[in-house]
Amino acid sequence: MKKSIAIPLTVSIIAVSFSAIFVKWSDAPSSILSMYRMWFACFLMLPIVWIKREEFKRIGRREARLLVFSGLFLALHFALWFESLKLTTVASSTIILALQPLVSLAVGFALFRERTTRASIVALVVATFGVMLIGWGDFGLSAQAIRGDLLSFLCVIAVVGYLFIGQNAVKKVSHWIYSFCVFLSAAVFLTLYNLATVQPFFDYPAREWGVFVLLAIVPTLAHIINNWLLNYVNATTISMSILGEPVGASLLAVWLLGEHMTWIQIGGGILVLAGMSMFLIRQSSGVRPASAESSDVPAGKAGTL
Repeated sequence: MKKSIAIPLTVSIIAVSFSAIFVKWSDAPSSILSMYRMWFACFLMLPIVWIKREEFKRIGRREARLLVFSGLFLALHFALWFESLKLTTVASSTIILALQPLVSLAVGFALFRERTTRASIVALVVATFGVMLIGWGDFGLSAQAIRGDLLSFLCVIAVVGYLFIGQNAVKKVSHWIYSFCVFLSAAVFLTLYNLATVQPFFDYPAREWGVFVLLAIVPTLAHIINNWLLNYVNATTISMSILGEPVGASLLAVWLLGEHMTWIQIGGGILVLAGMSMFLIRQSSGVRPASAESSDVPAGKAGTL
């Protein structure tokens, strides 16, 4: 990989790896963290959205409904993942989160009978066995850690639902308008949930508000970098960066949070990353050249948010 590409991709991996750390630093409810991340991200996108505001006219009623449902699944994804991080280790949660492409493969086969290859099935088996090892290692820690692993897996299913609904929902607008609409929908759903469960909205110290803002800025920076990189590399290359998040987040957790992994968990993590590598490398043979990719594509095509 060219140095000019490696540097921004590395910055992107580091930025997204900090997401789990910020959640661990916060004592606020997971749904509040998720809500403010979405609202602040929408606010930060307003200047670009204003420039592209004419694109809203291209969204029909059907597309608007799909965007709302896509936002619902994104809200579930963030709320479940943030809660997972409060129950289990950063390493376990983020490694399970890296299963997203394989879960997408399984859902596509189950619901749409999308064809797959024997190599992809082998990758799925290897990665699944790795997750079982992580769960076994967490079982030795506490039942709470197991619940965290389960929530992490459920959040993967939620983000796959978000992508399946949204990836073909709106093809007439730019990535920015698409993302803004989905973020706004997710923010509204999370706000309604917090109102229904009587969560405190404003009674938080300045440190918590700092975490809310960091969650909106830093991981979003990673998404913007990845979107820009699609000018130079294909989508599968960007998808490979999902394997860097568990590694980066785990190292940051050791350094900043004092977390450690057992040898069983380390072995499981290696198997998950190996299975994911097998899958993504195999998929790269069917991806269009980078020159055919657009830097302004819907988020569902560019990967997770």
